[in-house]
Amino acid sequence: MKIIRLNEVSSTHTYLKEYISNRGFIEPICILTDYQTNGIGSRGNSWSGKKGNLFFSFVYTKNSFPDDLPIQTISIYVSYILKNCLKQLGSKIWIKWPNDFYIEDKKIGGTITNLSSNLVYCGIGINLLDVEKEFGKLDIKIEVDSVLKNYFLEIEKKISWKQIFSDFKIEFQHSKKFQTTIDNQKVSLENAMLNEDGSIQVNNKKVFSLR
Repeated sequence: MKIIRLNEVSSTHTYLKEYISNRGFIEPICILTDYQTNGIGSRGNSWSGKKGNLFFSFVYTKNSFPDDLPIQTISIYVSYILKNCLKQLGSKIWIKWPNDFYIEDKKIGGTITNLSSNLVYCGIGINLLDVEKEFGKLDIKIEVDSVLKNYFLEIEKKISWKQIFSDFKIEFQHSKKFQTTIDNQKVSLENAMLNEDGSIQVNNKKVFSLR
């Protein structure tokens, strides 16, 4: 994985897409910064945070992921692998469906995933510092370069979706205390059922995780 570190950028996700658009895809690339001024969150919301937090976006080809991974659930897959890397360092981080990072009952970050032809773009933001009261921050100190190196090594192992899902479906019980946004409306996850493809059944509707 080639990592390009920027002191400041409007959005790592936008920068990465423009980088690939101008140069073409040659190898997996990650854009990393600790300060972005116009970050992209889920559903088009902003996720800019403040200087000193972790923001990165990366791109792989679809065939870089395991064969049993449903394409629509890549966001859960990449989020859960990072969660496991941080958990091994002592964090109590968990994933709220579909791809939000939480410490206890406060969101500390999230993932967005986009597909373009044969490429998978993933953007991740995590608070390492205090921001607004409604959000939390990672509960451990990390060495970013070391974490990212380990993270990309784990992704490149092509851990099966079956293995990830067996753990995620247990952790999904935590999500049932919360709401998610479906069709621009807040919906309780209390009675949601998790499907094997990463989607959920809620209010007689099947909802996928990709966003």
